[in-house]
Amino acid sequence: MPDSRIRRVRESDAVAVVGLVYELAAYEKAPQDCHLTADQLRTALFGEAPALFGHVAEVDGEVVGCALWFLNFSTWRGVHGIYLEDLYVSETQRGSGLGKALLAALADECVQRGLERLEWSVLDWNPATEFYKAMDAVPMDGWTVYRLADEPLKALAAQA
Repeated sequence: MPDSRIRRVRESDAVAVVGLVYELAAYEKAPQDCHLTADQLRTALFGEAPALFGHVAEVDGEVVGCALWFLNFSTWRGVHGIYLEDLYVSETQRGSGLGKALLAALADECVQRGLERLEWSVLDWNPATEFYKAMDAVPMDGWTVYRLADEPLKALAAQA
Protein backbone atom coordinates (compact mmCIF):
# COMPACT_ATOMS: atom_id res chain seq x y z
CA MET A 1 0.00 0.00 0.00
CA PRO A 2 1.43 3.43 -0.93
CA ASP A 3 2.55 5.70 1.89
CA SER A 4 -0.16 8.36 2.32
CA ARG A 5 2.49 10.95 3.25
CA ILE A 6 3.88 10.84 -0.31
CA ARG A 7 2.21 12.48 -3.29
CA ARG A 8 3.01 14.12 -6.62
CA VAL A 9 4.25 17.66 -6.35
CA ARG A 10 1.67 20.39 -6.97
CA GLU A 11 2.19 23.86 -8.35
CA SER A 12 1.27 25.25 -4.93
CA ASP A 13 4.25 23.36 -3.42
CA ALA A 14 6.86 25.35 -5.37
CA VAL A 15 7.90 27.73 -2.58
CA ALA A 16 8.19 24.90 -0.04
CA VAL A 17 10.18 22.70 -2.42
CA VAL A 18 12.55 25.56 -3.26
CA GLY A 19 13.11 25.98 0.47
CA LEU A 20 13.99 22.29 0.75
CA VAL A 21 16.41 22.57 -2.19
CA TYR A 22 18.16 25.44 -0.40
CA GLU A 23 18.34 23.32 2.77
CA LEU A 24 19.89 20.54 0.68
CA ALA A 25 22.45 22.95 -0.79
CA ALA A 26 23.42 24.06 2.72
CA TYR A 27 23.63 20.42 3.87
CA GLU A 28 25.91 19.65 0.92
CA LYS A 29 28.10 22.63 1.90
CA ALA A 30 27.35 24.60 -1.26
CA PRO A 31 24.62 27.15 -0.44
CA GLN A 32 26.34 29.74 -2.64
CA ASP A 33 25.68 27.53 -5.69
CA CYS A 34 21.91 27.35 -5.27
CA HIS A 35 19.98 29.97 -7.25
CA LEU A 36 16.65 28.21 -7.86
CA THR A 37 13.51 30.36 -7.73
CA ALA A 38 9.92 29.28 -7.29
CA ASP A 39 9.11 30.61 -10.78
CA GLN A 40 11.91 28.53 -12.33
CA LEU A 41 10.71 25.44 -10.51
CA ARG A 42 7.08 26.02 -11.53
CA THR A 43 8.14 26.38 -15.17
CA ALA A 44 10.28 23.24 -15.06
CA LEU A 45 7.52 21.19 -13.41
CA PHE A 46 4.37 22.65 -14.91
CA GLY A 47 5.36 24.71 -17.96
CA GLU A 48 4.48 24.04 -21.57
CA ALA A 49 6.89 21.11 -21.90
CA PRO A 50 7.77 19.86 -18.42
CA ALA A 51 11.04 17.99 -18.21
CA LEU A 52 11.20 17.80 -14.41
CA PHE A 53 8.89 15.80 -12.19
CA GLY A 54 8.54 15.49 -8.47
CA HIS A 55 7.07 13.92 -5.42
CA VAL A 56 6.78 15.44 -1.97
CA ALA A 57 6.49 14.13 1.56
CA GLU A 58 3.84 15.87 3.61
CA VAL A 59 3.33 15.72 7.37
CA ASP A 60 0.47 17.58 9.05
CA GLY A 61 -0.11 19.62 5.90
CA GLU A 62 3.52 20.73 5.62
CA VAL A 63 5.86 19.70 2.80
CA VAL A 64 8.90 18.27 4.61
CA GLY A 65 10.62 16.28 1.87
CA CYS A 66 10.96 16.12 -1.86
CA ALA A 67 12.25 14.01 -4.72
CA LEU A 68 12.88 15.87 -7.98
CA TRP A 69 13.59 13.73 -11.02
CA PHE A 70 13.69 13.53 -14.78
CA LEU A 71 13.78 10.82 -17.40
CA ASN A 72 17.09 9.56 -18.71
CA PHE A 73 17.66 6.94 -21.38
CA SER A 74 19.83 3.83 -21.47
CA THR A 75 21.05 3.12 -24.98
CA TRP A 76 22.23 -0.26 -23.77
CA ARG A 77 18.83 -1.30 -22.45
CA GLY A 78 16.84 0.69 -24.98
CA VAL A 79 14.46 2.19 -22.42
CA HIS A 80 14.06 5.23 -20.24
CA GLY A 81 14.80 5.35 -16.55
CA ILE A 82 14.54 7.90 -13.78
CA TYR A 83 17.43 10.08 -12.72
CA LEU A 84 16.84 11.41 -9.22
CA GLU A 85 18.28 14.93 -9.13
CA ASP A 86 17.40 15.75 -5.52
CA LEU A 87 16.16 13.71 -2.60
CA TYR A 88 15.80 15.62 0.63
CA VAL A 89 13.93 15.24 3.90
CA SER A 90 13.98 18.00 6.51
CA GLU A 91 16.31 17.31 9.39
CA THR A 92 13.41 17.14 11.86
CA GLN A 93 11.80 14.33 9.83
CA ARG A 94 14.86 12.18 9.14
CA GLY A 95 14.51 8.65 10.42
CA SER A 96 10.73 8.73 9.99
CA GLY A 97 10.79 6.58 6.84
CA LEU A 98 10.00 9.45 4.48
CA GLY A 99 13.23 9.10 2.47
CA LYS A 100 12.55 5.45 1.86
CA ALA A 101 8.91 6.19 1.05
CA LEU A 102 9.95 8.79 -1.55
CA LEU A 103 12.35 6.29 -3.13
CA ALA A 104 9.64 3.61 -3.06
CA ALA A 105 7.29 5.99 -4.91
CA LEU A 106 9.95 6.49 -7.59
CA ALA A 107 10.58 2.75 -7.81
CA ASP A 108 6.84 2.28 -8.27
CA GLU A 109 6.88 4.98 -10.97
CA CYS A 110 9.58 2.97 -12.76
CA VAL A 111 7.71 -0.31 -12.51
CA GLN A 112 4.34 1.17 -13.55
CA ARG A 113 5.85 2.96 -16.56
CA GLY A 114 8.19 0.16 -17.68
CA LEU A 115 11.31 2.14 -16.77
CA GLU A 116 14.25 -0.08 -15.92
CA ARG A 117 16.54 2.09 -13.80
CA LEU A 118 16.42 4.48 -10.89
CA GLU A 119 19.74 6.27 -10.56
CA TRP A 120 21.18 9.12 -8.52
CA SER A 121 24.48 10.59 -7.40
CA VAL A 122 25.60 10.93 -3.79
CA LEU A 123 28.51 12.84 -2.33
CA ASP A 124 31.11 10.41 -1.01
CA TRP A 125 30.98 11.85 2.51
CA ASN A 126 27.18 11.69 2.78
CA PRO A 127 26.12 9.21 5.49
CA ALA A 128 23.04 8.40 3.37
CA THR A 129 25.25 6.02 1.38
CA GLU A 130 24.62 3.39 4.06
CA PHE A 131 20.86 4.01 3.83
CA TYR A 132 20.99 3.41 0.07
CA LYS A 133 23.11 0.29 0.38
CA ALA A 134 20.63 -1.10 2.93
CA MET A 135 18.00 -1.00 0.14
CA ASP A 136 20.36 -2.94 -2.14
CA ALA A 137 21.22 0.11 -4.24
CA VAL A 138 24.53 -0.51 -5.96
CA PRO A 139 27.25 2.16 -6.02
CA MET A 140 28.61 2.63 -9.52
CA ASP A 141 32.29 2.46 -8.59
CA GLY A 142 34.60 3.20 -11.46
CA TRP A 143 32.36 5.92 -12.89
CA THR A 144 33.16 9.59 -12.37
CA VAL A 145 30.67 12.38 -12.96
CA TYR A 146 31.96 15.19 -15.19
CA ARG A 147 30.38 18.60 -15.51
CA LEU A 148 30.79 21.59 -17.78
CA ALA A 149 29.26 24.84 -16.50
CA ASP A 150 29.75 28.58 -16.52
CA GLU A 151 32.79 29.80 -18.47
CA PRO A 152 34.15 26.37 -19.52
CA LEU A 153 30.72 25.54 -20.98
CA LYS A 154 30.61 28.82 -22.87
CA ALA A 155 34.19 28.36 -24.12
CA LEU A 156 33.39 24.93 -25.54
CA ALA A 157 30.15 26.19 -27.08
CA ALA A 158 32.12 28.91 -28.85
CA GLN A 159 33.98 26.17 -30.71
CA ALA A 160 30.77 24.78 -32.24
